[in-house]
Amino acid sequence: MSLPLLTILTFIAAALVVAGVYSFVADAFLQDRSRAAQRVDEEFMRKQRARLQKGSLFKDLSKLATEAADPDAERLTLAARFQTMLEQSGLDVTPQRLLTIAAGVAGGAGLLVGVLSWSIIGGLAAGLLASGAPFLYVHLKRKRRLDKMLSQMPEALELMSRAIRAGQTMSQALQAIAQEFEPPIGPEFALCYEQQNLGLPPELAFQDLARRTGLLEIKIFIMAMLVQRQTGGNLSELLEKLAGVVRDRFRLTGKIRSLTAEGRAQAAVLQVMPPVVFGLMMLLNRKYAEILFQHPNYLIGLGVSMALGALWIRKIVNFNY
Repeated sequence: MSLPLLTILTFIAAALVVAGVYSFVADAFLQDRSRAAQRVDEEFMRKQRARLQKGSLFKDLSKLATEAADPDAERLTLAARFQTMLEQSGLDVTPQRLLTIAAGVAGGAGLLVGVLSWSIIGGLAAGLLASGAPFLYVHLKRKRRLDKMLSQMPEALELMSRAIRAGQTMSQALQAIAQEFEPPIGPEFALCYEQQNLGLPPELAFQDLARRTGLLEIKIFIMAMLVQRQTGGNLSELLEKLAGVVRDRFRLTGKIRSLTAEGRAQAAVLQVMPPVVFGLMMLLNRKYAEILFQHPNYLIGLGVSMALGALWIRKIVNFNY
């Protein structure tokens, strides 16, 4: 067995041992304590109040109102989009911490590949590729969280409709969703409820809910709520019909994903195959594979071609409906 392969296997074995020990300690000593702390936090909504204290909604309401009235308000800066992506992913991580994690992953991967291949270019390429792993993880968490929130929307709207039909107020309907539904839709509506309890106008609280989630269905719900507050009407019937519309859109989304599943699978295979084959060649015949590092233009062209291909396939299999 070659020395690089033995080094990689030893590193993987050590990492698995550390993970196993931590899992045993966490299950044996920390599980009950974490459950009790989570239950207390949910009961008193400490996380929601902590997020409200860190937010800027109560610091400059006039600015928020101006942005809400501006039709171009969604044209956020890159930093604001990055912050919104982290909020929508549901991860308790700051942008600075995520950038630090990305830098650490890139440095570790670049150092490992550089030492094993004795190539600076290989180490830089590996570090550049590895730096995108944390951002890809955040993107996948965000997508999974938004998909789950979308699946919860029809039942949440129907619960609000029944609560209002029973004579309760909109605030009580929001509180019912916060208590009855699991994350992610429960904490989001709980935060909206807490914002109104702390004195934020309902219009701004609803608009901030639409900004945090980023779902089109939530925006439609907020727009319907704002129009109903100005013109009046049967709110219970409005919410019930809106629940049917959201359910039909969710069903259409699932149908489109099932029809494009083959194309997305092919795209994943085509994107993963080149680096996997190159890694195998580095392990089996390093001298033959290292010839590629003598031509960095080929590596740059490969990266650009793969990026263009990924964007092209994504454009084909994703539909705006």
